[in-house]
Amino acid sequence: MKTLTHDTVLEALKAVQDPDLHKNIVSLGFVKNIVIDGANVALNIELTTPACPVKDDLKQQAEDAIRSLTAGTIAVTMTSNVASRLAVPTPKVLYGVRNTIAVASGKGGVGKSTVAVNLSVALAKEGARVGLIDCDIYGPSIPMMMNITDKPKLHNQHLIPLEKFGVKVMSIGFLVDPSQAVIWRGPMASGAVKQFISDVDWGELDYLIFDLPPGTGDIQLTLVQQIPLTGAVIVTTPQEISLADARKGMAMFQKVNVPLLGIIENMSYFLCSHCGERENIFDAGGGRRAAAEMNIPFLGEIPIDIKLRIGGDIGRPLVDSDPESPQARVIVDIARQLAAQVSISNLTQASSPDLEISLQ
Repeated sequence: MKTLTHDTVLEALKAVQDPDLHKNIVSLGFVKNIVIDGANVALNIELTTPACPVKDDLKQQAEDAIRSLTAGTIAVTMTSNVASRLAVPTPKVLYGVRNTIAVASGKGGVGKSTVAVNLSVALAKEGARVGLIDCDIYGPSIPMMMNITDKPKLHNQHLIPLEKFGVKVMSIGFLVDPSQAVIWRGPMASGAVKQFISDVDWGELDYLIFDLPPGTGDIQLTLVQQIPLTGAVIVTTPQEISLADARKGMAMFQKVNVPLLGIIENMSYFLCSHCGERENIFDAGGGRRAAAEMNIPFLGEIPIDIKLRIGGDIGRPLVDSDPESPQARVIVDIARQLAAQVSISNLTQASSPDLEISLQ
């Protein structure tokens, strides 16, 4: 057995690999605050996100690696410090926001807002600081899905976002009469999104999620012109008619050099509550095939479930109302996979400092 020292602990921990970043936790700088007291060892492993999908595995592997050096007590504390897109300076309008993620779809009716809300709440429940912007100016649904009826207050010439389920939220639905239609031309709608970016005090956030309207219009282009997005997520349903439009959305983000963090397939299948049989109502596997075609990650499949629908109607997201349900666990796993892809994207961007966002 080797002598127990700071250096031998680090050497042993080099055997622990992050499966997403493809490097060991020592070279990644994750190992912090090693304390050796006789035969006892304590240390922190600081991950790039509290929602790391392999957090428990890394802890166990670290403990096993150190066990080869000592028979004493081993205390590994898992912490996190969410990385930002280091290659692009944080814009002053979102100072303190580390990552900006667009949740988009090529067409309406795929449950994109339901996915955005549940992902936001899931990341917050994992310990991340999360904000959510409802960018659908013409049909804001986030206020209902989050059961928020208050109006945002003004402080130092900035709106203060409302907060629910640990998520800071802003929507045009907080500012206009919900019974009235918003009849604005494209530039006015885009202007509202600009204000949500520049005139809202978001504070310190690990992830700011933009729930975009369907399609590839003015609001989407305004967003990529205003800020350097960390990446975009595409929500689709399995059938080809949805995938055809999803591919257009992916092509738009690629054209403007926004990294694609992955595809989420919603309404993937239905499990009969009586017999448990799976029914592929909208075909099967389309999202996975599209991800393979585009060479981007497939983040997961969310089944059709009445609890998801009820959660949206009553303003209680499923990951909060029934976190142990199979459907909620699927969404939490997708949120963790998304967080992992953000970390991977940031590492890639940091190694490519000459990358520029272009609308050419």
